[in-house]
Amino acid sequence: MFQRLREDKALQGTLLILPTLAVMVGLLIIPLGLTLIISFGQRTADGGVIYTFTLDNYLRLVGITPGCGFKSECFDPLYANILWRSLTLALQTTALVILLAYPLSYFIARAPLKRRNTFLFMVLVPLWTNFVIRVYAWMMILRTQGVLNGILGWLANLLGLPFVPLEMLYTPSAVLVGMVYEFLPFMILPIYTSLEKIDPALYEAAADLGANAARTFLRVTLPLSMPGIVAGTILVFIPVMGTFIVSDILGGRQVILIGNLIQRQFLDARDPTFGSAASLILMVMTLIVTYFYTRKFGFGEEIVAV
Repeated sequence: MFQRLREDKALQGTLLILPTLAVMVGLLIIPLGLTLIISFGQRTADGGVIYTFTLDNYLRLVGITPGCGFKSECFDPLYANILWRSLTLALQTTALVILLAYPLSYFIARAPLKRRNTFLFMVLVPLWTNFVIRVYAWMMILRTQGVLNGILGWLANLLGLPFVPLEMLYTPSAVLVGMVYEFLPFMILPIYTSLEKIDPALYEAAADLGANAARTFLRVTLPLSMPGIVAGTILVFIPVMGTFIVSDILGGRQVILIGNLIQRQFLDARDPTFGSAASLILMVMTLIVTYFYTRKFGFGEEIVAV
């Protein structure tokens, strides 16, 4: 048996992947299958599940009242608006993170080696702090009597201008700021990895051919750093679509996203059927956007390194 194992490469590979395969099946495939089955069920009065086949949960998510038909009064866009708000916020967050991360990544990649490591260390330091603590820190900054309003009030008094504290907390803008801050490092690292790999000789060749700085960036730097942008987009967009901590804290439970909806269906409303349907819709939405994005730009190789 051992002799056969030493000679059979296919059998060796099968044995090597068995532990990982068991974990994937036990912790991913089976729970996902159960979620799919529950999403077609009905909720009991005490929060249990009646295992049947109905599309009512999915109809509610897209705004159609089950059993009402297709009359105008049968449409309730509440949950459809939550889905759209979540998708819009995820796209806004990803776009802003790219705009902020790219210049910083470029600066770090072009810095001397000794300083480069220091800058990377500074990017990673916030990740050593608990996620929730960092979100609460933004509450201290954005609240009416917070740091930002204090600075603005001090400047207004210095200039002799009237000042009314800004209402920044518990707004969609506060949630967007928190999302951008929390996921910025996950865009910086893969973009930096792509930029750091670019051979400086390519810039010299572009200059010898008469390309100015803007043309060199558009024809050399940007295309070669696209794998990092794609990897960073995947690392940012997918978790933003499902997160609920930032919107709960900075949105004051007023900015409801699909992640908040799923959490409340399982923990508060005790409706696992509707929560399961919302989870699967979230997964499908994320897969569709990611699929078309990667088809357009390709998969980023730096996602493996991150």
